Amino acid sequence: MGSKVTGLGGGILYLEPLKCNNTWASDRHGKRLMDKILKLVKISFKKEEVRRKRIRLHMEGALTARDKVGVQDFVLLDAYTSESAFLDNLRKRFSENLIYTYIGTLLVSVNPYQELGIYTLSQMELYQGVNFFELPPHVYAIADNAYRMMCSELNNHFILISGESGAGKTEASKKILQYFAVTCPMTESLQVARDRLLFSNPVLEAFGNAKTLRNDNSSRFGKYMDIQFDFKGIPVGGHIISYLIEKSRVVYQNQGERNFHIFYQLLEGGEEELLAYLGLERDPQLYKYLSQGRCAKESSVNDKNDWKTVSNAFSVIDFTKDDLENLFGIIASVLHLGNICFEENQQGCASVPDTHEIKWIAKLLGVDPWVLLEALTHRKIEAKTEEVICPLTLDLSAYARDAMAKAVYGRTFTWLVNKINSSLVNKDFPGKTVIGLLDIYGFEVFDKNGFEQFCINYCNEKLQQLLIERTLKAEQAEYEMEGIEWEPIQYFNNKIICDLVEERHKGIISILDEECVRPGPATDLSFLERLEEKVGKHAHFETRKLAGPKGRKKIGWMEFRLFHYAGEVTYCTRVLPRQTALVRQRHTDVNFPEEPFVISEAASVAVTSLCLQVLCRSKNRILKECFLVAELENRRRAPTVGTQFKNSLGSLLEILISKEPSYIRCIKPNERKEPSKFDDFLIRHQVKYLGLMEHLRVRRAGFAYRRKYEHFLQRYKSLCPDTWPHWHGPPEEGIERLIKYIGYKPEEYKLGRTKIFIRFPRTLFATEDAFEFSKHQLVARIQATYKCCLERRAYMRKRQAAITLEAHWRGALARTEAKRRKWAVQTVRKFIKGFINRNRPLCPDNEDFIVFMRKNYILNLRHHVPKNVLDKSWLRPPGILGTMQEKVVTSEIFRGKKEGYAESLNQPFANSRIDEGDINPKVLQLLSSEKVQYGVPVTKYDRKGFKTRQRQLILTQKAAYVVELAKIKQKIEYPTLRGVSTSSLSDGILVIHVSQADIKQKGDVILQCEHVFEAVTKLAMLVKKESLVNVVQGREAKTPDSKCKVGGEVKTEMARNIKS
Repeated sequence: MGSKVTGLGGGILYLEPLKCNNTWASDRHGKRLMDKILKLVKISFKKEEVRRKRIRLHMEGALTARDKVGVQDFVLLDAYTSESAFLDNLRKRFSENLIYTYIGTLLVSVNPYQELGIYTLSQMELYQGVNFFELPPHVYAIADNAYRMMCSELNNHFILISGESGAGKTEASKKILQYFAVTCPMTESLQVARDRLLFSNPVLEAFGNAKTLRNDNSSRFGKYMDIQFDFKGIPVGGHIISYLIEKSRVVYQNQGERNFHIFYQLLEGGEEELLAYLGLERDPQLYKYLSQGRCAKESSVNDKNDWKTVSNAFSVIDFTKDDLENLFGIIASVLHLGNICFEENQQGCASVPDTHEIKWIAKLLGVDPWVLLEALTHRKIEAKTEEVICPLTLDLSAYARDAMAKAVYGRTFTWLVNKINSSLVNKDFPGKTVIGLLDIYGFEVFDKNGFEQFCINYCNEKLQQLLIERTLKAEQAEYEMEGIEWEPIQYFNNKIICDLVEERHKGIISILDEECVRPGPATDLSFLERLEEKVGKHAHFETRKLAGPKGRKKIGWMEFRLFHYAGEVTYCTRVLPRQTALVRQRHTDVNFPEEPFVISEAASVAVTSLCLQVLCRSKNRILKECFLVAELENRRRAPTVGTQFKNSLGSLLEILISKEPSYIRCIKPNERKEPSKFDDFLIRHQVKYLGLMEHLRVRRAGFAYRRKYEHFLQRYKSLCPDTWPHWHGPPEEGIERLIKYIGYKPEEYKLGRTKIFIRFPRTLFATEDAFEFSKHQLVARIQATYKCCLERRAYMRKRQAAITLEAHWRGALARTEAKRRKWAVQTVRKFIKGFINRNRPLCPDNEDFIVFMRKNYILNLRHHVPKNVLDKSWLRPPGILGTMQEKVVTSEIFRGKKEGYAESLNQPFANSRIDEGDINPKVLQLLSSEKVQYGVPVTKYDRKGFKTRQRQLILTQKAAYVVELAKIKQKIEYPTLRGVSTSSLSDGILVIHVSQADIKQKGDVILQCEHVFEAVTKLAMLVKKESLVNVVQGREAKTPDSKCKVGGEVKTEMARNIKS
């Protein structure tokens, strides 16, 4: 093994022993090497110490200069108990358009009142499948975390979205639905279920949302939606539950507010035929129920476009034409109800002078107009077995009309939710997991708080109780799972307030129920007295009578105060303008169990009984489902509104308890809906009533930060030499080395089984700042490595290009060399072949060889020129260049005398134009004693008629022979040869003159030869008489058959020879 030197921070430097020529180095050399290494180690120690100091200085300096956008998790606030620090962090982020901030896993959302471009498809893809804390806070992170946990653990989840009107709850739920629709896997068959889930929102908003002073699209009902998924994570269906729709808005709106959107959308966007069928006009000011708020037209709301969206949604959700006809008939009948005017007759009872609206309502609802008129102006009193019909006063008739409108709209809304649920149900997937979305009103505190605020705040009280319990339970479970001792957390348990409201026989709701049913007159004052009697000693209840001197001034005589978890709220038992008492907001009609009526001392049971009879007998299919005939026979007293709300809230909590929670708290930054405006007072109020400080305090009671070992080590491993760049041991051991090197104190952290827990945010900030500092060094190193990589790639590309170029160049050189060698081989082969065939006539086989020899001879001849003219010792030419002498003879004979001579100079003479194989063997036998010197094919002309005959002219040492095949036609011995004549023209005629004394000769021989210069020269050299050849002046002569050139003298001589 190599020796080791321990470095700073626990780092170990291993030194391998030096080997040289397979033997250990000498002691002297080893000592010198060791000194060098120790020197390098000391330098590295100094560098490491400087690095550590820089890290710590930077960590300390960065703590006083946090980023201008604050922290993205309130748990990391040092002053977590300070509301001002909380608001300051929220303000910093809001000013930078960072509207989302975490409190642990709870998301705080501030409505920006502007488009920020953070809900794009690329943003959805960015957050898909990413660890919860890896990216900045976003509503997509909450949705994705719930979805991944549901898919991995196969359990149900819910996302609770709360906040006051205008804080952005509805938009948050829309974004979550859109995220699931885009990112979840989808099949073509389940596309319909997804579309119905998405398009259920516009329908519910049209019928359940309205413009208020605080919000142009305020949800006036609580909504819980279950999104159902199969085992693959594909959305397959859904279910919606609605809570406490604000039916009073149907008949009355405050100044600056509107009724539900659907009324205005129908009038603005409905077709002319539809409006004519419903008996409606486009102007909303013509209808009492739409004009009380004096803002029927709102610039920020486009009712016409919204109508198109709702109409499209109806088709997607599978509403039939009959469904829509009945639904719009009900909506129109509500508007007609509001326009019914009552007058007092002579008996002081209510009457309807103009029945125009009554007829339209009767037509749309399918009821008898006279029965409807009687129901609105009379009441039925039952006394044992007798029934008496009595007329109503103006006030009671108006109240009956409004009660009927609210009942019709409320139950129609319930039918609408059920209809949507029936379209969302999917029976093909029995084993489903769900993610619930709860969009519900936040804590409300107004100048005058009535029964509605009482119910809403009671709901928030229960949800806060659930939140604290689930948060503490989750914290404790995580501690136990990680093996960390649980430290009890002190917090305010609001169960005592919930019991004050809901406890059986002792709570406020039970006291209200008792006051509603007890015999005798029930008034606001009697209800207040009963509260003082039953719960007056409760620490969280107070009235003017029970309050101290200071508090007494703030509470009216008809008011009581509850101390909620979020602060104190004063409720009024008499709320203007209709003098509606909290105690009188009760159900006095058994047939309208969900309707709180304001009744006078005279009972109004008869009024609602007659109205119910009318509605139960309606021919409108929707109303038939909403108002069953069986209700007319039901004599049981229905539960009050408070009891119903308590029961429905209990059912909701049971649903939520069975699921894993996620929370979104929405905050409205200002009342005027202006972007970039941060109202400290308003936001402080919401922070208080949303319970955010309490939740933060619970989260911070333990450890501010916890992270899995692998993730923490992966992020901060660069701060320790032992863990950088790769840690190959157990993560827990790597964490221990890392935090020891950084310098964590024992009270700042604890190590669990799989996570590290950091108690103080400043510890995490210091670590993060150290990481930021070292990141620059790492980036520089990475850049250097990357640039090195780029340069190496460029070098490798150039090297490869050079290799390719060299290979191609070598290939080109090799091909050139091969071509040269091939040429050399062919040339050598050609010269060898030429040498072998050197004695043959000039042909392609020997042509180059002969030309070379001739050239070489001539070049050598210049060095062997005779020194005087008498010197005959010329350089002897090679045998194959004997033709040079023949050319000299030819020149002496024909130069300047015969045409065609100049052209023949470049044509070498051949030894023979006939091979021995071309000569008949018999002729060779006859010539056996003579060697053939030259042979050439010729054409012989007969002496008589000049008929042509093909012959061979063969020259030997002694004679010339004219041969025909196997016969020697004529032998001319050289002594008898008198001469050879040719013409000066460019013909091939030659005449061999023989001696006339030789009787063996037949006469001169007239021949035509293609190689006349060669043949004549050969003959002259064999005879050894160059003067023997005579070139005579020729002329052109015409024969009858053709034109030919014949020398005149030759013809004369031929004629003479023939004659002789």
